[in-house]
Amino acid sequence: MDTALDLEFRPLHIPARPGDADAADFVEMTRVRNEVYRQIIGNDDDARTASELLPHFHPNPDERRFMWIVVADGQLVGRVGVDLPQEEGSRSAFWLIELLRSHQGRGIGTAAYTLVERTAREHGRSVLQSWAFHTHDTSDAVARLEPPTGFGTIPVDRAARFFLANGYALEQVERRSDLDLATSVETVDRLLAEAERASTGYRVVQWQAPTPPEHRAGYAWMKSRMSTDAPAAGLEIDEERWDADRVLRHEARWRDAGMTALITAAQHIDSGELVAFNELVIGSDLTLPTHQEDTLVLREHRGHRLGQLVKCAALRAWRDTAPSSPKVTTYNAEENRPMLDINEAIGFRPVGYEGAWKKTLD
Repeated sequence: MDTALDLEFRPLHIPARPGDADAADFVEMTRVRNEVYRQIIGNDDDARTASELLPHFHPNPDERRFMWIVVADGQLVGRVGVDLPQEEGSRSAFWLIELLRSHQGRGIGTAAYTLVERTAREHGRSVLQSWAFHTHDTSDAVARLEPPTGFGTIPVDRAARFFLANGYALEQVERRSDLDLATSVETVDRLLAEAERASTGYRVVQWQAPTPPEHRAGYAWMKSRMSTDAPAAGLEIDEERWDADRVLRHEARWRDAGMTALITAAQHIDSGELVAFNELVIGSDLTLPTHQEDTLVLREHRGHRLGQLVKCAALRAWRDTAPSSPKVTTYNAEENRPMLDINEAIGFRPVGYEGAWKKTLD
């Protein structure tokens, strides 16, 4: 620790609106957050406005969020967060420490991590998990780590060394991929036609959030299955309970943030059940990158190209929703070869990797 450092971890005040007189810390936190991501990723694809972030900090019965701003020598230089799922019996805590590059190497991260573990223990959580975007260095001179899944590697960079020094194990590698929307039009149309021919007995249904009443139960069921059916390697992911009310709460955060969300689902014609879905989300500026959120095909309906169907149907409809958005960004576990096969066929290209890290407290 830099002994000359004047350091404070100040609980983040959550204003009612970003323009209110008491919103200065929140607005500055947003600015620093965006700069940290720019330094890590190299672009502004993950930038958010204060208005877009604020709804995600309002009280939420499904998750309890703690956030501190890091103030060093009178300047806000980062943030520390701990999220506690509210599923019954949950042992998990998810956390982040984000610092401007200019303030790394001064012992701030170590001090912040003490706060993370203390908060987890105070709330009875023993399984700590976190994700970090790792440098895309493929040179032979850089040591690399491979998770127990055997899929993907990450370099032993500053972030990896921090996790290892604090007793964490790398459990999974996730690939970040981008799709150029302008150059993928013909490919998307061709793959959509292929998927439609292969998915006899299913049809596409689409809507923009909020989900209409007739689809809420089915969408909720699929969202709950994301926590059990998506590849999770050695991570501990609570089985989430979703119902129509939770769907509405989830979508209200999108709405309050001024975001547009398109949900594309595959419906089994004979039963009427929704059995696969894809989410595309964009912020208030429709000229910025799009984010592909959850995609899932229920296990009992796999083998009919439904993943390809919902992804391609979504991308085609997105041309009318956000015609000026340049690209789509998404994340997939490296062992999730079925989804990666679809993405690669569509034209998604890898641009970086995240490590998923886990530690169980004594």
